[in-house]
Amino acid sequence: MITELLSGLALFLFGMKYMSDSLQQAAGEKLRGVLDKCTKTKFIGVVFGALFTAFIQSSGATTVMEVSFVNAGILTLERSVGLTFGANIGTTITSQLVSLKLTAVAPFIIFIGSAVLMFGKKPLLKKIAAVIFGFGALFLGINFMTGALGQIPEYESLVRIFEYLDNPFIAVLLGLVLTVIVQSSSVTVSVLVLLAGSGLVEPLACLYFILGANIGSCTPAVMAAMNANRNAKRTAFIHVMFNVVGLVVISIILAFASQTIINGIMGISGSGDFKRFVANADTLFKVFQTIILFPCSGLLVKLSKKVIHSKGNEEHDENEMVLKYIGVSGAPSSSTAMVEIVQEIERMALMVRENLEFSTRALIENDRSASDDVYKREKYIDFLSHRITEYMVKANQYGMPIKDRERLGGLFHVVIDVERIGDHAVNIMDDAFKEKNKKINFSNEGKKELIKMYNKVIKIFDESVKTFVNNDKSNMDKINELEDIIDQMQIDYQEGHVERMAAGDCSIEAGLIFTDLVIGLERIADHAVNIAYSILPEKK
Repeated sequence: MITELLSGLALFLFGMKYMSDSLQQAAGEKLRGVLDKCTKTKFIGVVFGALFTAFIQSSGATTVMEVSFVNAGILTLERSVGLTFGANIGTTITSQLVSLKLTAVAPFIIFIGSAVLMFGKKPLLKKIAAVIFGFGALFLGINFMTGALGQIPEYESLVRIFEYLDNPFIAVLLGLVLTVIVQSSSVTVSVLVLLAGSGLVEPLACLYFILGANIGSCTPAVMAAMNANRNAKRTAFIHVMFNVVGLVVISIILAFASQTIINGIMGISGSGDFKRFVANADTLFKVFQTIILFPCSGLLVKLSKKVIHSKGNEEHDENEMVLKYIGVSGAPSSSTAMVEIVQEIERMALMVRENLEFSTRALIENDRSASDDVYKREKYIDFLSHRITEYMVKANQYGMPIKDRERLGGLFHVVIDVERIGDHAVNIMDDAFKEKNKKINFSNEGKKELIKMYNKVIKIFDESVKTFVNNDKSNMDKINELEDIIDQMQIDYQEGHVERMAAGDCSIEAGLIFTDLVIGLERIADHAVNIAYSILPEKK
């Protein structure tokens, strides 16, 4: 019996994980694309959160994505509330599926899924086949567990253990602990469906167990928020409060009207169908919690801001080198990895821009006051380059949508291009010190040309980073036009400077530094263009 039970549980968990991961791969890119539209109002957010979670069958995955997106600034705290409510409703789809009598067709479903996986050639077809295979494995696991649990009534000592669940406190605690261990209320409630179907757990005990499992389901979001910023922590806090308030309110109702509640749910489920009873109770509780808390969502946001103050991840010493966005959700997820990487690269690019600005000012305006900051920031940039690349290598080892995998290759080059621009900025600062030590001065005309070229380079850098971050091709013509202008500037300014040196208006030493700077600025523009072109299937 134990072997059959454990085998069934392992197969159930494998099927659920395999199906969920496959669905996340398919939905990850689309989720990011529709996230803004589907969270404009809290009600739409609830509906979207419920549908998306039902689709991937994991509220944990949804809330971890949510925490990551809030941390990255892609999703606001206020907009995340609807997703949190919806995710709690959507996760009940698993227990509803488990309550259905589909175990007889499980082997047939597995056969179809595995056959297409082995012989299918189209990526989309294989993705669908993976979902089908996971779905079949899930129900085959249920079949094994049902057979094993059906033998428990024959063992009186085991039956007595389940009698302890008649104590509401123990039922809540067990539901919470088991869900924390497996980090999925879908799993624990699904097992409860099977236990109830075998007559091992009383209806009232099932209700309290569900309430405990709801609290335990907050674990993935809480863990993801531990290293995140304050708004991400507040998102996790709201998730916890949603289920804590549900536990308190529903427990009070059950204390006074438990039999009425049980009879009502049983009436919906069908007399004697305890599997449907548990599945429906799970869904109804989540819907009820959403109804009573939806009008109070603003209060939950205010409470989260009072409880979680402006302390934590944002208050790192500015000299302490840390990743701000990457790794918040733990292991790379197909739906969050790309968002985290792009946000961290943008952060790195902003540091490079600062260095470029201060270095050029030091050379042209003889203002070297920020030189120490430039060299410190360069070390930070090198740190980010190394850690981002390290994370991308790790992310590449996980299953990712084909579009994301293709873009990931381009991101490796973007990190290199951003770092190279940072190196050029440091070279400019080095030239500024050469200028100071050798008492070199540019002519007024030379300074004007350098400032003009620098402004164009900063413009192409900003446009390229914006194009990259927003994955927006509409600026490509503008970027190409700027590149042509900068290329022509390099030619014209070098020729003009040679003429000034010949006329004695500029020293040879100043000419060498001027030439280095013009060439360096043109190369920075080339790297900027590469950053923009990384969003295209083929580089220029």
